[in-house]
Amino acid sequence: MLNTHRKIDAFATLGTLLAAVDQEDKIKDIDNPALLESVTRLMHLIDSVQQQNGWFTPHYVKHALKSLGESLQRKKLEKWVSMYSTELDTFSTPKRVAVIMAGNVPAVGFHDFLSVLISGHRILAKLSSDDDKLLPAIADVLTAIEPAFEEQITFTTELLKDFDAVIATGSNNSSRYFEYYFGKYPHIIRKNRNGVALLTGMESQEELNGLADDVFLYYGMGCRNVARLFVPLDYDFNPLLEVLSTRKEVIDNSKYFNNYEYNKAIFLVNSVNHFDAGNILLTENSQYASPVSVLHYSYYQTPEILKNEIMVNSHQIQCVVTHLDFPLNKIDFGHTQSPELWDYADGVDTLEFLLSIQ
Repeated sequence: MLNTHRKIDAFATLGTLLAAVDQEDKIKDIDNPALLESVTRLMHLIDSVQQQNGWFTPHYVKHALKSLGESLQRKKLEKWVSMYSTELDTFSTPKRVAVIMAGNVPAVGFHDFLSVLISGHRILAKLSSDDDKLLPAIADVLTAIEPAFEEQITFTTELLKDFDAVIATGSNNSSRYFEYYFGKYPHIIRKNRNGVALLTGMESQEELNGLADDVFLYYGMGCRNVARLFVPLDYDFNPLLEVLSTRKEVIDNSKYFNNYEYNKAIFLVNSVNHFDAGNILLTENSQYASPVSVLHYSYYQTPEILKNEIMVNSHQIQCVVTHLDFPLNKIDFGHTQSPELWDYADGVDTLEFLLSIQ
């Protein structure tokens, strides 16, 4: 069984390659033929995977891979695993962990993949039909770096069987299905969550630009994307609308543009008050999840009332963007889609869960 040091070595090398996945001059210097071949296949996927999933544009696939590479820096991996050094040192009984992955963002299941392998377990990954190529290609790069991982990784499109624990990510509806079928196993079952932004009206131009990234990256499809704003009663929307309107590239995607046109028509026919930035629609709505091309907002009277709102509805919130000082899971503007290894989805410590399965 691989020791923790060798695992960190392998994933740190993988991170270096992912961070440079669009730099052919660095890739061509790889002297391991199997590794060069696997990295080349992954590079080709950046340009071709959109044929299968129209949301996975080369720009966003590249962004996702480079973000993964950034998170896999050796110092970050070492910091992360050091939090579990006692458990990792005494780990001795590998289990088979079934991981049901979402397909809303490119390679969105990577953190679960990493966590299972770092813990010492074997992964049985059931991929979404919307994203069934990127993670196997990343796994091929990893096994070319460290062949001992190969026997620990299985991908399947079949009915899951012969496993000891489950990590499943899906919608609120699918979570009920997961609970029914997998409730008897040790499990993590994730539901719908969304990012929110708590604004004061004092945000800088740089912060508003960062917020635009938090809204538009991956066309707003991720659970970490900001889908709802909280603004003070006297909030001036014009500076934000001006920044949002500059992100014209989203309209170039026909799937996004069709959503924008459809929602705009619905608002007009039903006389729904809204702001139109030309590429996204803002409307007052108390729902935490918003449709593609729509951003919800709500007014708040005081920060104290807002604090209570966030606490009461924390089960619907993945992350909070703000410079207010009270949310525990707050993130700087522009960083919602660049989580650290220890920023766990739904606030559930995946690695702690995996190390408890003995």
